[in-house]
Amino acid sequence: MGENYLDHVVINVKDDMDLAQLVFSNLGFTLTPRGYHTLGSINHLMMFGSDYMELIGFPEHGVANNPNARPDLTTAPFGINGLVFKSSDVDKTFEKLVELEMDGDPPKSFSRPVELDGRKTDAKFRTVTVRAGVFPEGRVYFCEHGTPELVWRPEWQSHRNGIEAVSEIVVVTREPVKSADLYIKLLGTSLVKKSLGKSVEIPGGGCITVYSEDEYQERYGQLASGLEGRDAIFGALVFETAKDIFKLDIQGAKHVEMERKESSLVLRVPKYDSVLEITKSGG
Repeated sequence: MGENYLDHVVINVKDDMDLAQLVFSNLGFTLTPRGYHTLGSINHLMMFGSDYMELIGFPEHGVANNPNARPDLTTAPFGINGLVFKSSDVDKTFEKLVELEMDGDPPKSFSRPVELDGRKTDAKFRTVTVRAGVFPEGRVYFCEHGTPELVWRPEWQSHRNGIEAVSEIVVVTREPVKSADLYIKLLGTSLVKKSLGKSVEIPGGGCITVYSEDEYQERYGQLASGLEGRDAIFGALVFETAKDIFKLDIQGAKHVEMERKESSLVLRVPKYDSVLEITKSGG
């Protein structure tokens, strides 16, 4: 898989993972078994073709009991807070970030146990993060998978909602021109023509669409998240499904606000301040 391709997106659910697991299962996702990182965090993944969505958090009361375990998560609000690209060698990626003057901490290694067919083994990862503040909307980093065969598995890649890929990440910022230029610089790509906002191509497919607050409100209306004093946020995740979006069986409505548009289904999960939009593949 190529450099700088989309690897995954992250929603921070803090110490509310049990409810998050229920909500996203009711939305038609197949969730991997709960994972326990060596860094102290826990997660569930929703695996697609070459990318995935991650719910990340802590065991119940974990934030209160160990607030310094992962300050990048414990000090962040609920919601979409991570955008991750692929790397085959995070040491080389770190060198590139230094050249771009976007470097943060050097690469880190971690793992989590995975049980397959009654046998336990470790899924291994190395990551390197863009310096905090370059992208105020959240954590932007690169991931090198040491054991991709333990992450992308057929039994986890089929979803009741038919979702096959993350096709778009929406960023809302007070400085859309600057933000789009930084993503172009980071990924080495260019703008894609769209009628609203600035859309940056992601290598391998998909895009990052950067909006001003007004443009974001025009697209999502009452379901939009607020900046709440922040300079930028990840405003939505957009997915492609092979199924008829108007026939999707969305359960657990008390945790989800929903609007059916002409060519998409927009969902808001208020508890996690997250907007999800589902579109038809090829639409």
